[in-house]
Formats: sequence, C-alpha cells, structure tokens
Amino acid sequence: MEPGEIRKALADAVRTPIPSLNCFGFVPDVVPPPAFYAGEVEIDFDKTFGRGMDEIQVTCRLLVSRADDRSGQALLDKYLAGSGEYSVKAALMAARGAPGEPALGGLADDLHLRRVQGYRLYQVGEVQFYGAELIVHVYGRG
Repeated sequence: MEPGEIRKALADAVRTPIPSLNCFGFVPDVVPPPAFYAGEVEIDFDKTFGRGMDEIQVTCRLLVSRADDRSGQALLDKYLAGSGEYSVKAALMAARGAPGEPALGGLADDLHLRRVQGYRLYQVGEVQFYGAELIVHVYGRG
C-alpha cells in the first residue's frame, strides 16, 4: 500500500457524501473551514507471516470555524456523530465496500475508524479552529 494514495482515498471517501467539507489527502498550508484532511502516517509492516499484511494508521483532522464557540462546536459534533448526513464515520465506513470487496476502491483490504481524540482548539498558521483527530487504520497487502 502506498501512503499517499491511501490518504487521498480517505479524503475522497469523505468528500463524496459530505460535499460541505473541504477535504484534502495531504496537510494543507491554509485550512478553509470546515475541513477534513489526512495527516500523519504510521506504518506497521508484516502484520502476518512473511511479507503479508501491512497496517497503516492515518491521523486525520477535522477542523471547523471558531468564529462562534457554540455553533462551531455544534457543527464539529455533527461531523463526529456515528450516523447522519454529516457523519464522517459513516462516510469512512461506506468506503470499506460490501462484505468481501476491497476497501477504498481497491487500494486496501479493509479500514476501521478506531477512535476520535483531541477534541480541542487547533492552530494552523495564525488561525485557531475547533477540531478533533480521527484515527483510521487501513489494512492491506504489503
């Protein structure tokens, strides 16, 4: 699995059902809120015998405007919900494909949004945003 392709596919998977989000498969220099982007990558090679399954952990960030504390956090909560039209989790789980089908359009065998963490203020350049990190695990052949 190639990390750059995985990051782009994660952004595409969220962009399709949630067009109101600005989605990036890379860490942008400027963040137009609301935004989702695939950030840091950790790779665990050879999770099975020999040169078998690899696991890529991608730390994604979801950032919304801080212009109004109450409405900004309410919007962030909508995106972090487990279901609904704004749910990033639902968008990512749809990218898993049907049972027995590959995930992310064939780039991986499976993926799992493991957790949300770091619900707090984030700073990008001189601008602060309300946001959270989404930890996504992607599994595939090495």
